[in-house]
Amino acid sequence: MSKKIYVGNLSYSTTEETLRNQFSQFGEVETVTIIMDKITNRSKGFGFVEMTDDDAARDAISTLNQKDIDGRKVRVNEAEERKSRPRFDNSRQ
Repeated sequence: MSKKIYVGNLSYSTTEETLRNQFSQFGEVETVTIIMDKITNRSKGFGFVEMTDDDAARDAISTLNQKDIDGRKVRVNEAEERKSRPRFDNSRQ
């Protein structure tokens, strides 16, 4: 079972490759996604890393949390499932 990890406070210049390199020191990285603004196509400063092994993910979280990556101390913790929110309906009745 894979473990999804939240990585926050990223520099706008941090790439998915940079994150993959940091996390692959602890085990196999399945996916890396940096969340981008749809309009500006610039990083929103956070992303997710999915690792194949839970123990490796825990090691990565404990070691990389508050570590400097590209000049920023990143926040690294286990990702939480997003609660569903009602969709905004712009239609008028």
